[in-house]
Amino acid sequence: MITNENSGVALYRHAKTLIPGGTQLLSKRPELYLPGGWPAYYSKAKGAYTWDLDGNRYADFASMGIGACTLGFADDDVDAAVIAAINSGSMSTLNPPEEVALAEKLTGLHRWSDMARFQRCGGEACAVAVRIARAATRRSVVAICGYHGWADWYLAANLGAASALDGQLLPGLDPTGVPRELKGTALTFSYNHLDELESIVDRTNGELAAVIMEPMRASAPERGFLEGVRTIASKIGAVLIFDEVTSGFRINLGGIHLTMGVEPDLAVFGKALGNGFPISAVIGRRSLMDHAEESFISSTMWTERIGPVAAVATLEKLERENVPAELVRHGEAINAGWASLSEKYGVPINISGVPPLTHICFDIPQALEAQTLYTQEMLKKGYLLGGSVYTSFAYTEELIARFVEASDGVFAMIRSGIDSGDLTPMLAGPVKHSGFKRLT
Repeated sequence: MITNENSGVALYRHAKTLIPGGTQLLSKRPELYLPGGWPAYYSKAKGAYTWDLDGNRYADFASMGIGACTLGFADDDVDAAVIAAINSGSMSTLNPPEEVALAEKLTGLHRWSDMARFQRCGGEACAVAVRIARAATRRSVVAICGYHGWADWYLAANLGAASALDGQLLPGLDPTGVPRELKGTALTFSYNHLDELESIVDRTNGELAAVIMEPMRASAPERGFLEGVRTIASKIGAVLIFDEVTSGFRINLGGIHLTMGVEPDLAVFGKALGNGFPISAVIGRRSLMDHAEESFISSTMWTERIGPVAAVATLEKLERENVPAELVRHGEAINAGWASLSEKYGVPINISGVPPLTHICFDIPQALEAQTLYTQEMLKKGYLLGGSVYTSFAYTEELIARFVEASDGVFAMIRSGIDSGDLTPMLAGPVKHSGFKRLT
């Protein structure tokens, strides 16, 4: 194991005795990055940097708050709006007017939509969208393509086949605690495989309420795929839901589907919408959104003021500064750096995703060992790094150049490990986890 542990490692070990799983979010578990060495907790975050509990500063090339902070941590403009809202009272018996402004902004960006409802996280928003679809169609079955959170309606897909969700981002999701009676209510199909959706339609005999999918994540849609999904949903009277929790506001101002020419019936947003403050949204056509009044969909904290205020301020800055274009440019620079190092050292890699959310995978037998070593060595150099980079407006050309330069030496190490036949001796601790696993 890694010795001379930092304060975050020690606190995380204690946290696992108090908090099931150690953290509130799977994606923030240190085991997914560097078991026994990841600093785990932060004392401060600003711009492109995070400080751990010992005062060490790291440039964040991992996830920028799991994709929430496209503008950078603690953005001055968003924070100023939030601080003003706090000083005016973040909660009241009455409603915050900013939620109306946010609804106008989102429906204005997505002309196909008429109405919006707000939540505080992406999983809630996906659950609300599916509820609305089921209420509108009076049907139960949902076809799934992508990752849509932790709720029963989604994990029910693994009641029929324990590996049904393995291809949807996170393998090993156990449906323990999900009622067995939900078996058959959530069925998965693979991205760019229209035939699998057609098979679901045939098997469900008119009971398909919705098709919920990420319009794009790791790869681009093949020609006709999204159009085919739209045609099928319309033909059978199912609601087409685009989950843009991850993809929204990175490539363009709004959902990535706006660049693809296919309109859903409902769309879901989160993550980048509030630049780190809790806010998510479901937008949709009036004929469907009206059903949100028939079904009981309500929560006290959905009415607090900070979320809508942060979202309005974030959207205004994303538009004013043309932030999505910068996110794309930064991602392309990182990809070019990786490709150059791969060629220089003969280290095979795969780069996938869209530039603002780019993924690197080492195409060698010891892929997880290589990724763990990359994380381990970059941490020593002052960088937080996993297998994906959510780019940020807070990045600069100089910072990216330094990141690529720092990566050079690690690629050289990986090459030497490949030549020796084993990367393991270079690791100071266990290999990173690759999916959902118990931590005991």
